Amino acid sequence: MIYRDLGRTGFKVSEIGLGGEYLEGKDSRTVKAVVDRAMAGGVNILDCFMSNPEVRSNLGRALEGRREKMCVQGHLRSVWKDGQYGRTLELGEVKAHFEDLLARFRTDYIDIGVIHLIDGEEDFNAVFQGDILAYALSLKDKGVIRKLGLSSHNPVWALKAAKSGLLDMLLFSINPAYDVLSEKSPRPRALQSDLFDGVPLDNGINRVREELYRYCAQAGIGITAMKCLGAGMLLSESATPFSRAMTARQCIRYALDRPAVSSVLIGMQSEAEVEDCLAYESTPPEETDYSFVFASQPRFRMDGRCMYCNHCLPCSAKINIAQVSKYLDIALLSGAASPTLREHYRALEHRAGECMECGRCEKNCPFHVPIVKRMKKAAELFE
Repeated sequence: MIYRDLGRTGFKVSEIGLGGEYLEGKDSRTVKAVVDRAMAGGVNILDCFMSNPEVRSNLGRALEGRREKMCVQGHLRSVWKDGQYGRTLELGEVKAHFEDLLARFRTDYIDIGVIHLIDGEEDFNAVFQGDILAYALSLKDKGVIRKLGLSSHNPVWALKAAKSGLLDMLLFSINPAYDVLSEKSPRPRALQSDLFDGVPLDNGINRVREELYRYCAQAGIGITAMKCLGAGMLLSESATPFSRAMTARQCIRYALDRPAVSSVLIGMQSEAEVEDCLAYESTPPEETDYSFVFASQPRFRMDGRCMYCNHCLPCSAKINIAQVSKYLDIALLSGAASPTLREHYRALEHRAGECMECGRCEKNCPFHVPIVKRMKKAAELFE
C-alpha cells in the first residue's frame, strides 16, 4: 500500500480508502470481515457519512481494539429520522447525531470531522454564517475532532469553502465525467452524452474544478475522493459517455492523479471487492492508463494540457514528469510557488533540471504537451 500526506493534516493515509456506504444493511460479521481485510491490506482511512445506527455500531465493533489505526472521517449534519438518512441544519440535531457517532464507534474522538454535503448557496450560508461551523470549530479546539473537513459535489461551493481558510481537507466527487461537466449542472443520475454538449471547458476540463484541485494543493488542503467510479456508470459500455468503458483501476488512477488528492474512498461490501480494489497497488501502469478517455474524442480533447497520466514515460533521466508538471501548474495558477510546494519539489528524486531534452516523452504523450519546454520552465521556477 502507498501512503500519501493528507494535505497539512499530518495524517498519512492509504491511497485506497474504505467508503462505508455499501456496508449499510450488512450484518456485523460481514462488516467486520470487510474491515479486517481492508486493514490487513494496509487501508487506514474510512469514511462514515451514514447515520444509520446499525451500520455505525457494526463499524464501531469492527474497529474495537484498533481504533487508533484507522483515520475516521465522521460527518456532522448527517441524521437518522423516521428510519431514514437525512441532512439537517438544526444545531441540536447535529450535536445529537455526532454524539451518537462517537458512542457507536466506541471512541472519544473522530480524526476528521466532515461538515456534510454542502452543494448549494443556501446550505453554504447556513453553515458558514451560523452555529454549525462554530460547533465544529469548538469540537476541534477540544480535540474531539482532530481536523476539520467538508464534503461536496459542487466545485463552486467546495472552492469557496476551501478559500475560507478554516478547512484542513475536502471530501469531493472526482471522476473524468464529472470533470468535464459544467459546474452549473445538477449531479447527474445518468451520464448521457448530451450532458456534455456546449459545456465551456478550459483545455478540456471544467475550469472551476481545475482551480479547486490546484488551489487545494497550493494551500495544503488534502482531498479524499468519492464517486470515482461514477456509481458504476463509467464501467458500463452502455452507460459511459466516453467511447468505451473504463476499468475500476483506471478510474482510481484518474482520481489519484488529480492535484491534492490523497486517497480514493471506494464503497466495498465484501472481502472479494476489497481484494479487487487492493489489487490496484500491483497493477501495471499500462493497465491503469486512462488517456484514451480524452485523447480519442474531439469533444474532450486536451491537446497541449498535461493530464498527469505519465503516459509520457519512461523518461531517459528518470524524472517523474507528471509530478513535476503538477507542481508547475499549481505554481503557475497561483502566480508563485509556495514554500510547501517547493519542499515537495525538492523531495523528488529526479528534478526538471536533469531533463536531457531527448524528446522521447513528447513522442509518447497522447496530448501533444510541449514537455521539454515545461521542464525548462519548472527548472527556472523551482531550481
